[in-house]
Amino acid sequence: MNLRPVGAEASFDLADLHDKAFDRPWTALEFEDLLKSPGVFAVLGEAGEPAEAKGFILCRSIAGEAEILTIAVDPAARRRGWGAALVEVAAGVATETGAEALFLEVAVDNAAAIALYQATRFAKVGLRKGYYPHPDGAKDAVVMRRALNT
Repeated sequence: MNLRPVGAEASFDLADLHDKAFDRPWTALEFEDLLKSPGVFAVLGEAGEPAEAKGFILCRSIAGEAEILTIAVDPAARRRGWGAALVEVAAGVATETGAEALFLEVAVDNAAAIALYQATRFAKVGLRKGYYPHPDGAKDAVVMRRALNT
């Protein structure tokens, strides 16, 4: 398991992983634009020889707070510790930038993701009604928070 920071040069790899993990994937251009924004960072997880991308996490850290913008793990690599490892590395990077808390939103019906976040010391702190667009109607999101520097 190799975890390393990446920048805009990895936009196509991130978009490919996001496409494997989500019904509404982000484009390489969206990743490139985000990675050029202040406070945004990404960590890519790879394994094997030659190195094969298994997952990534994209975050933003500004003004003492950090946010997970998205995290994706290749479905073929799930339940092998990639998600937790990516969250822990991101929490470390966020701490180094001076963030005191790490936030995220997750769909209320995404039990696997909620379990991952609870296992990595996030707690539910709120609810965003109709946060995620969906063909069957907007879905609510749970807002979760993890204290850093503790």
